Amino acid sequence: MPRAARPRPDRPEATPSAPVPTPVPVWALASAVVAPIAMIGGWTLAQALQPSFDPVRETISTLAEADRTAPVVLGAALVVTGLAHLVTAAGLGRLRPLGRAALALGGLATLAVGLLPSDAHPLPHGIAAGIGFGALALWPVLTTRRAGAPIERPTATVTASVVLLALVGSFVVQLAGGESSPAIGLTERLAAGAQSLWPLVVVLALRRRRD
Repeated sequence: MPRAARPRPDRPEATPSAPVPTPVPVWALASAVVAPIAMIGGWTLAQALQPSFDPVRETISTLAEADRTAPVVLGAALVVTGLAHLVTAAGLGRLRPLGRAALALGGLATLAVGLLPSDAHPLPHGIAAGIGFGALALWPVLTTRRAGAPIERPTATVTASVVLLALVGSFVVQLAGGESSPAIGLTERLAAGAQSLWPLVVVLALRRRRD
């Protein structure tokens, strides 16, 4: 007589594990720290070397013109800032590729601005500066991921891009007014400084979440 089959104990169904986010390497943190130090520290040092300079009314780019004292200071600072953005973009592997590409584009444009002084190469300098300001203002919103870390969600990314675009817009308005604009230098510094800081905010937020 055949034996009755014994009932098998129910086994819990295997649930797919959530993908582990790519950690942000320490060298990306280092490059994110370098960018604002090079940008803000570079223009601060460059303008301190001038016998006469008004940072509220004069643009950052004029500090790299040939008739300025030590124009290489600002040129080098912009190159270092651009390279730092490129390194940071490479280290943010967990972010959306389009956002990382925009950060890298902003880094390349900043590097080009440093290599192309406005007095010697006015048109290429202006094009590179426009690309840089645009890319660095838009890259936060291009990293949006609704199910990602808080720094990747729309509340953070959209807000960051709106603020950065508003700062760039205020600079463009002043720039359109020509040399008579009362705050062309100030608005440019606010925009450039904020853009150099946002990658560091993102890196710190992602590393803190991992910890």
